[in-house]
Amino acid sequence: MAKSRGGGGPSSPGGRSLAGTRESLADPGCDELSSLGSDSEINGGGPEERRVDKFGFIVGSRGAEGTLEEVPLEVLRQRESKWLDMLNNWDKWMAKKHKKIRLRCQKGIPPSLRGRAWQYLSGSKVKLEQNMGKFDELDLLTGDPKWLDVIERDLHRQFPFHEMFVSRGGHGQQDLFRVLKAYTLYRPEEGYCQAQAPIAAVLLMHMPAEQAFWCLVQICEKYLPGYYSEKLEAIQLDGQILFSLLHKVSPVAYKHLSKQKIDPILYMTEWFMCAFSRTLPWSSVLRVWDMFFCEGVKIIFRVGLVLLKHTLGSSDKLKSCQGQYETMERLRALSPKIMQEAFLVQEVIELPVTERQIEREHLIQLKKWRETHGELQCKSPPRLHGAKAISEAEPAPRKALESVPSIFVSPGPAPVPKARKSKEKSREKGPASPANGPGAEGNGAPGTTRELLHPQASPHHQSKESLSSRESEDTYL
Repeated sequence: MAKSRGGGGPSSPGGRSLAGTRESLADPGCDELSSLGSDSEINGGGPEERRVDKFGFIVGSRGAEGTLEEVPLEVLRQRESKWLDMLNNWDKWMAKKHKKIRLRCQKGIPPSLRGRAWQYLSGSKVKLEQNMGKFDELDLLTGDPKWLDVIERDLHRQFPFHEMFVSRGGHGQQDLFRVLKAYTLYRPEEGYCQAQAPIAAVLLMHMPAEQAFWCLVQICEKYLPGYYSEKLEAIQLDGQILFSLLHKVSPVAYKHLSKQKIDPILYMTEWFMCAFSRTLPWSSVLRVWDMFFCEGVKIIFRVGLVLLKHTLGSSDKLKSCQGQYETMERLRALSPKIMQEAFLVQEVIELPVTERQIEREHLIQLKKWRETHGELQCKSPPRLHGAKAISEAEPAPRKALESVPSIFVSPGPAPVPKARKSKEKSREKGPASPANGPGAEGNGAPGTTRELLHPQASPHHQSKESLSSRESEDTYL
């Protein structure tokens, strides 16, 4: 592995690849673009001169969006209100109303709550609570020099036209370095893979470094296990699964790719390993990720199948793809129309590809792999298909309600003890006395009254509202 130890910031953009079999993910043209983006301050484009779009990309850059479909403000506020209710009662919604969560993820998570929602959906919030202080502990460690060097060289390549990552050594690049370094220490047997960098960068656009780290852990261990291992066995298997599913979704595209002998690993590696973050327009990326966190890897498969179907799925489209080179060029330069947010999301939702189909095909391809390659060298845990499966596999620990008063009740009439009631009934038969008048209850000991009614006396006497307001304080806007 070529190493270049810099003094403190990222090294020069001369190296285009990573160590081992995972180096080939680098975009051949990304270094030139990255240099332009990360050096913009040196070239005169200071922060006061930049204009950014609503996603944080510099206007006029390759990452910036063109015309966007705006959600009406009133609709957005209604969605925010619904999502706040869900997040503040998450366990109940996940247990009883998961289908409603899925529908709302398909409509798109409100931008102000997207980061928090991703943490709940992925289970990373629970993971963080179970490992309090772990990220800080990893952050203080030095890390393995062989990974630090490679990570440093990759920092400026990640979304160089986004305001968080535009400056060399800026806070975005620093946090990205911390998250990726922490992962190499958390999973030293796995180390670092270049495709993890854009994943972590997208997360950092929506949440602080510690939360982004645990979200990355969940993606690598639950959603896409084995994707970032050294031999890339899991991604090769999923490439064959994608190709097999394509036979049912678009026989024309399947036949063409078979005829051209184009291995799936050549066009789907970056799609899947980066979860389309380096392929689609940004509004489409966010919508795909909303569904991915909720429903799991089947969303990644569906997006890939939709792109293949609408790129190579008819005889007219194949007229300009007569050879391998032309076909690969077409897959590298996808039509903006098929990547447009509304079109793509609707196609993905309607495509009938299920977890069961993917798992069935996985077993078939795994059997073929063993016949040709032997046993898998990387023993990855089974992947979990979305938020529901993760919450069932790793349920959140139930906390006992704290006996802290949240509602104070003013003293009222004291409850009458049973013994006193029986005496009063017996006295009712006899002549009335002033002690039995209407003011008798008010003459009881006031200390007893407060003790009976004070919320501290009962740990269950707490309002749900106070719990949810406490919960909502962790919203990352």
